[in-house]
Amino acid sequence: MKASQGDRIIVRGRTVESSDRHGEIIEVRGVDGAPPYRVRFDDGHESIIFPGGDFVVEASQESA
Repeated sequence: MKASQGDRIIVRGRTVESSDRHGEIIEVRGVDGAPPYRVRFDDGHESIIFPGGDFVVEASQESA
């Protein structure tokens, strides 16, 4: 998986009760767009994440 700073992400909810989480990649810490990524979620929370199967990257207009 490759991503760029400014790309939007969606982490899909794993159960019926859990909703999707949306955020923006604010830092790519891996080499050549590889994980881990520092993400600021829409609720303001920031986290370092390694994407799994429930992770979708939507390229920003600048990186598309």
